[in-house]
Amino acid sequence: MKQQTLASVLALCLSVGPVSEIFAADGVIKLGVSASMSGSFASVGASAKNAVELAKQEVEATGGLKIGGKSYLIEAIYTDNSSNRSAATTNILNMIGQKQIMAIVGPLSSDRAIPVGEVANSFKTPMVTPWSTSPLTTQNRPYVFRMPVMYDIQAEAMTKFSAKEWKAAKAAVLYDEVSPYPTGMAKAFKEKFEAANGAGSVVVFETFRTGETDFSKQLGAVVSSGADFLYTPQHYEEVPLIVRQARKMGWKKPISGSNSWAGGDLMGKCGDDCKGLIFTGNFAPGGTTGKAKTFVDTYQKVYNKLPDEPAALTYDAVKLIFLALQKTGGLSGNLVEDRTKLKDQLAATKNFEGVSGTMSYQGNGDPAKCTAIIKIDESGVFTNIDKTCP
Repeated sequence: MKQQTLASVLALCLSVGPVSEIFAADGVIKLGVSASMSGSFASVGASAKNAVELAKQEVEATGGLKIGGKSYLIEAIYTDNSSNRSAATTNILNMIGQKQIMAIVGPLSSDRAIPVGEVANSFKTPMVTPWSTSPLTTQNRPYVFRMPVMYDIQAEAMTKFSAKEWKAAKAAVLYDEVSPYPTGMAKAFKEKFEAANGAGSVVVFETFRTGETDFSKQLGAVVSSGADFLYTPQHYEEVPLIVRQARKMGWKKPISGSNSWAGGDLMGKCGDDCKGLIFTGNFAPGGTTGKAKTFVDTYQKVYNKLPDEPAALTYDAVKLIFLALQKTGGLSGNLVEDRTKLKDQLAATKNFEGVSGTMSYQGNGDPAKCTAIIKIDESGVFTNIDKTCP
């Protein structure tokens, strides 16, 4: 993959010439949106596109984005990364060099956001990933920013909640050891839970591999472990299987997870079996107030469904870019200069009020913000019930 990326970078450099000569189209700001419109994360990509279009329509309704006394049209250029890291990298290289984009929104998943972030930072193009939680996405990359809370913050939030609500002193963990997100989240949870409850308090740390559907061996260890709850930071494909198999094997204690539960059709696949379960995240449509409630109502009216976490975080990412552009005081049309001005304003963000909460950056691309504790209510709606804040 690295060889392919290097070859693509070389081709791009030869095609665009000196970067100081790249100029944007007058009166138009182009956003490159990298999302999974096909593949295993297609439903997440659809939510992201809906959110971008909604934010764009709101700006258009006011006559354009006002920056330094001038109004700009917003053009969103979508690229399907096909839930594939190689495609994501190749497509974004083309956007940076040929499409004259000001900034990148996405990719949403860490698997794609990490390599795309490397490219974005190398070409000094601001990137805001709505949903990537891996520390590697932003590490040593001043042009790369994220919207969600990271692994360790979610892990600490679940540790505190489990102690408060379930009096939990022992936990069991089940995760996919091949997939980057579950692996990172599971290890972070183990570290935080054992820091609070003592070494060995994660009494079972079971793994499986992508594509497996029979978890009876791992769940047998969970059931007999004496753990107070099961933590499984999986995506919507595996969670229903795990929940049903655990219940069939006699597990009656809580089952919990992380914000990976919030993207995709979890309830369509899990139904009543997942009602009452708890997970950590950044946004839920149930129990919202103020700006978040307005967003939920508008999104539901336009798209005839409730927004999920990827939609809310993508909407916030676009709105954050708009605000940072306005704070530049004006654009020159030279993309190299204007991208740097945008990056500087993104990094300086303090107390940005998004629909997913208030956030600030702290000298890097990782936000300080509250973690939502979310319950799947009896109607199957993801509902805010609590939060922990830094």
